[in-house]
Amino acid sequence: MSALYQCWLNLPLVLQMVIKGLAVIGFMFPFGGACSLIERKVSAWMQGRHGPNRAIPFWIAWVPIFGPLLQRLGVFHLMADGGKMFFKEDPIPGHVNKFYFILAPIVAMIPALTTVSVVPFGAYVDAAGQLVPLILADVDVGLLAVFAVSSLGVYALILAGWASNSKYPFLGGVRASAQLISYELSMTLSILPVFLWVNAPGGSGTLSLFAVVQAQSGPWHGWSGLWFIFTMPVAALIFLVSLFAETNRLPFDMAEGEADLVGGFHTEYGSLKWGLFFVAEYSHMLIGSGVFVLLFLGGWNPLPWLPLATFAGWLGLAGNPLVVGALSIVIFLSKVLFFVFLFMWVRWTVPRFRYDQVMKLGWQKLLPLAIGNLIVYALVIAWVQVKN
Repeated sequence: MSALYQCWLNLPLVLQMVIKGLAVIGFMFPFGGACSLIERKVSAWMQGRHGPNRAIPFWIAWVPIFGPLLQRLGVFHLMADGGKMFFKEDPIPGHVNKFYFILAPIVAMIPALTTVSVVPFGAYVDAAGQLVPLILADVDVGLLAVFAVSSLGVYALILAGWASNSKYPFLGGVRASAQLISYELSMTLSILPVFLWVNAPGGSGTLSLFAVVQAQSGPWHGWSGLWFIFTMPVAALIFLVSLFAETNRLPFDMAEGEADLVGGFHTEYGSLKWGLFFVAEYSHMLIGSGVFVLLFLGGWNPLPWLPLATFAGWLGLAGNPLVVGALSIVIFLSKVLFFVFLFMWVRWTVPRFRYDQVMKLGWQKLLPLAIGNLIVYALVIAWVQVKN
């Protein structure tokens, strides 16, 4: 382990950045494709259907048990969809603004591939007994970086709607901009109580997501080991609802409502450019779920009041950082994938809101609730800190 780590440190900085970038791309694109397949299987399961289960290459069809099992799971539909997306003819309509029309899906991918670099996805215990986060870019303003970069994603939808020179995509872009701005306010206010608690007076202030997980990693006797979803349930609810709106998922998919906007901002798109929009959407789902897990569900800690280091000690893994790191990734991804499933579950359960209902919920319900929640927790946290 130490030899590998030392070898990594000896690599040139530019080469390290290239490897990290390729790792992000190599994970995000297959994840987006897998999510499209899983969503179809989830919808089929909820509606009493089989879902994708027909495609199979001829060289695997003859393999007993293994071949039919993969066929029933629909794994080969993922290969077929990926191939179709990359090799299908991709015409550009004559009436669009070609430069911005092509630029929009590229802009959509930039925040999706950038924000994942500042989100910790696990941790390991080093030789000194300290917990070290697994993260591509360990910055002290992690959450601020996530919010700042992810908010740029709305420009892709606006560009796509405007560059299409068509009324339905344009209306979708306008809806997206209004919706995302509306719910960003509530989302930002909902996480302020978390950092008021983490940043005690007299300490060095931080917006690090790793610090938030550490604040939920205390022992049994005390509040520090309790996950924030139990101590700040209203903040968690506001953040989760805002996350649905920010990722344009049902019942908040106003930017692409088929009933009134045909396809919304991506009506004129097809093939690879259309696919990039949805890879970006699933990437935002993954990152948003990861941030929620870090903020409110203890990150890679398996249970409240049970930190990763203690759990690894019980299993006899304290002296093996590689195994502890893998264990933390499994725990973290299990929580994240549950919320990805929740996104899909809600999509096929709750009907789409009307646009006026979405705006009313954002401005007249969530925003006042977020402000009230912030005031209450500011007073409670101040009282607790004064008392201590």
